[in-house]
Amino acid sequence: MHDPDPPFRPVRRRDGYLPLEDLGLVGDGTTAALVGLDGSIPWMCLPRFDSEPLFCGLLDHARGGHFTVVPEDLVEARQRYEPDTGVLTTELRSTTGLVRITDALPLRPGADLTDDLPAGRCQLVRSAVVLSGHVRLHVAVEPRGGGTAQALFSGLELRPSRRPDLRLHLRSNRPLTGLHTTHDLSQGEHLDLLLSWGRFHRHHRYEADAMLADTADAWRRWMKHFAYSGPQEALVRRAAITLKLCDDWANGALVAAPTSSLPAPIGGTRNWDYRYAWIRDAAYAVFALRRIGFTGEADAFLGWVLDAVEQSRSPRIMYTLDGGLVPDEIEDSELEGYRGSAPVRWGNGAADQRQHDVYGEILDCADQWLRTDQWLSKGRQVQPALWAGLAGLADTAEQAWRQPDQGIWEVRNEGRAFTYSAGMCQVALDRAATIGERLGLPGRTTVWRASADRLRRVILEESWDEDARTLSAHLDGGGVLDASLLALPMRQVVPADHPRMAATTTAVAERLSAGDGLLYRYLHQESPDGIPGDEGAFLLCSFWLADNLTAQGRIDEAEELYTSLCARANPLGLLPEQIDPASGEFMGNFPQAFSHIGIIASGVNLARARAGALATAGALT
Repeated sequence: MHDPDPPFRPVRRRDGYLPLEDLGLVGDGTTAALVGLDGSIPWMCLPRFDSEPLFCGLLDHARGGHFTVVPEDLVEARQRYEPDTGVLTTELRSTTGLVRITDALPLRPGADLTDDLPAGRCQLVRSAVVLSGHVRLHVAVEPRGGGTAQALFSGLELRPSRRPDLRLHLRSNRPLTGLHTTHDLSQGEHLDLLLSWGRFHRHHRYEADAMLADTADAWRRWMKHFAYSGPQEALVRRAAITLKLCDDWANGALVAAPTSSLPAPIGGTRNWDYRYAWIRDAAYAVFALRRIGFTGEADAFLGWVLDAVEQSRSPRIMYTLDGGLVPDEIEDSELEGYRGSAPVRWGNGAADQRQHDVYGEILDCADQWLRTDQWLSKGRQVQPALWAGLAGLADTAEQAWRQPDQGIWEVRNEGRAFTYSAGMCQVALDRAATIGERLGLPGRTTVWRASADRLRRVILEESWDEDARTLSAHLDGGGVLDASLLALPMRQVVPADHPRMAATTTAVAERLSAGDGLLYRYLHQESPDGIPGDEGAFLLCSFWLADNLTAQGRIDEAEELYTSLCARANPLGLLPEQIDPASGEFMGNFPQAFSHIGIIASGVNLARARAGALATAGALT
């Protein structure tokens, strides 16, 4: 799996669409594109992640648009990343020859991926070279809704019909006569294409090889911060890069996924727009990155989230990348949806939901940030305004935990008092008390500490169902299971080896099992969520199960599960939100940040547990 030289395989389509497994991701910290095994780019939003897509053939293969470079008579193909980079190569074999296409959203020479300035150049480079034989290479640039092309001395000026605001310029080392061109190339010959938007200098000379080399160098400089030695190291490295590709480098926010409306399941209506920054998802991501050496992202995220909360006057569960309000959810009737799975949605109706876990996410992130060497070494002081804001979140959490909310899974009904939400309110109180105690800050530190301890006891007592021998999804008990309970030990609410948490782990593994180590988030017949239909297995929940097994000392079981989950990644090391338990197919938005967080966090936990076990064994010999 994830061989640097993966085997060639036939290009498959289902209902006219590539499987999600046959897509790779490139990006520049402002936006991203998906590149298909067939040489297509069926998804790219410009100028940023949450803009209207220029190409969205992923959501309608006939009308959505694409940017394709493909040899005539394609037989088979394979993809791989340049090691430790976001530069992707696709090799396509035709009946007459073999061509390699290298794709990237290029970065500036000397770009620093930890800088607070955009590193990207507002460009997409596609560089094709014939490795053997000869090929007839077809190029098609089709924006959604069509467009026109005007020939200029420097290339083509493209005018998408739906995006008159978007200035596009296409250049090549070979003549371009329109949106569709064909080039006959022999071994060693190149076709370089550069699509530019925003501010660009169309008469400036460009060299595709130099741009790709500069981009690879920037990624490898960033990866020098990588600090991990443990199971599945190659996949953990790739997961770090994938999370960085979902990161908005200038603002410090992070999208849950770079796509919208990929269904779970196929043919269902659970199709959501994930191109926004959830506080929860981003907090999990920066925690994971911090544990493998990338501390700058945590610092940038806290600054972003505090600015966003101040701007909106109270915490919201998600924001646009610049901290604004997420657009209202609308349905796009012009697109059929991936594999016919309508509706296609833009915006997200969950943005206005009440979710009490947000208080704990922010305070947990703040506590982590205030422990970093970068912060402590500079002798910084917590500014009164910052501390007042954090203290206010703790005060709110102290009162909110019994109030119904929509929970971590964003149910679209009246809501309940979710145990996970109460647990994250406990986190808010505990971390506020910890920060105040450690730094000697004024406030209700003693009260927060007492409230945190009391809330932990409430969770263990009120959500416990003696008959079912498990903690319950809701504080009123009832034995209804929710895989989010597995996250309580990860957030230090309840120890993993507490008898009631251990029993809950067993109950979740048995009753929410989708087979082969996969878990459902919850059972829809037991926990109606206001949305019709069922869904697939949610990958992050299985990683949480592995984390609980590790913390309970069941390391061999945990590693076996972790290995099986990692084996589900596509040949590029990418994972979706969900897996179809029956077929193993990818479902939901892709790639999903949550799933790659699981790869990193569970790997770190296993590595530390193995190291601890070895140290103990050494001490006994």
